[in-house]
Amino acid sequence: MLKIESRDYFSGMFTLPGDKSITHRAVMLNSGANGEATVENALIGEDCLSTCRCMRALGTTIEIDGTTLRIQGTPRFRRGAELNCGNSGTTIRLLTGFVAGKGIDAKLYGDESLSARPMERVATPLSALGANVQTTDGHAPVYVQPSVLRGANVTLSVASAQVKSALLLAGISAEGETVVTEPVKSRDHTERMLRAMGADICENGRTVTVRKSALKSVDVCVPSDISSAAYFMSIGALKGETLCKNVGINPTRTGILRAFDKLGVQYTLLNKRSAGGEETADILVKKSAMRAIELTAEDIPAMIDELPLVALLCAFAEGESRITGAKELRVKESDRIKTTAELINNIGGECIAQEDGFIIRGKRKLAGGNIDSYLDHRIAMTGAVALIASENGGQLYRPECCAISFPDFFNALGLRLY
Repeated sequence: MLKIESRDYFSGMFTLPGDKSITHRAVMLNSGANGEATVENALIGEDCLSTCRCMRALGTTIEIDGTTLRIQGTPRFRRGAELNCGNSGTTIRLLTGFVAGKGIDAKLYGDESLSARPMERVATPLSALGANVQTTDGHAPVYVQPSVLRGANVTLSVASAQVKSALLLAGISAEGETVVTEPVKSRDHTERMLRAMGADICENGRTVTVRKSALKSVDVCVPSDISSAAYFMSIGALKGETLCKNVGINPTRTGILRAFDKLGVQYTLLNKRSAGGEETADILVKKSAMRAIELTAEDIPAMIDELPLVALLCAFAEGESRITGAKELRVKESDRIKTTAELINNIGGECIAQEDGFIIRGKRKLAGGNIDSYLDHRIAMTGAVALIASENGGQLYRPECCAISFPDFFNALGLRLY
């Protein structure tokens, strides 16, 4: 339990951890590439460490020095590995496609929370390429057996960067051409990194085409994670002024900024630059009077991780907000539609959970109270923002889960976890 006091004013400059999505991919793709790579500003959180652990179990050499990784790619992977993916959905879903493409057998599993998350959404499209992937009643453990892959055209019913990436990672080992089409374009970190590593890949709107490719190792300097920055940016919008340094602004990830535009949040992008195919900027946010918004299915993929936080901002806004097309939140580390609504209601807001989103009646000021994280890092961090911005603060229960994506989150806020 962590007691969090409200603050009348909050300001600061923050250099935040590396992007989790990019770190996962830098580790996995360089492990299967020819050569040695250095990954700087990597996120050393539990989820990315799960990816490192799995790649080591497959035979990759990975050295960790602070936030720097040195990875020696290997052309041959161990057979029969048991890959513990911990709590990381990105690890298990991307790795299922990766392993399927390597012609080896493996068991992929994780903790209780991960074992409740759906895996047929990966196994079924991979079978179109000829992959032999078996789930356990639609969930982990997942068993991959060797098979010969052939390219195929796959149309996804739900926009998911994880499922798309699993198919692309299998596709670079398949004979012929693999074409993946999404209903809405999801984040494209995998496509960018594959291109930087020499893959035969092209994009046309919502469609990505990849052909069999040998990858070359590439050094990566990971930008700060906009999903992590979003919490500090939101405190700035609610309570003062914050500056987040070197934040990744890949257009497929900046849904939070588009939500800010709709809400009326004042922000400025400073020092825009590009490194390793990923755009970055310093983001300055100032206290803002916010208005109600509407978000629909086409808005969701670019801000899926930040939606609990966006819902919280709506609770501090003027008017009634509606978020729809976000059913994917039901199958995250917690049922984030249920847990987000409970969080807002517990601190004096009014949030009505819907099957695929929320109705939030903004009150501009919220009293505070007690919040349970449900061991979901996004809910825990959203809860911390909520209590700082509330009138009276409150208690955050089971905050330690933030270590999954942001081990130093509470220190950065000036809070002591223990």
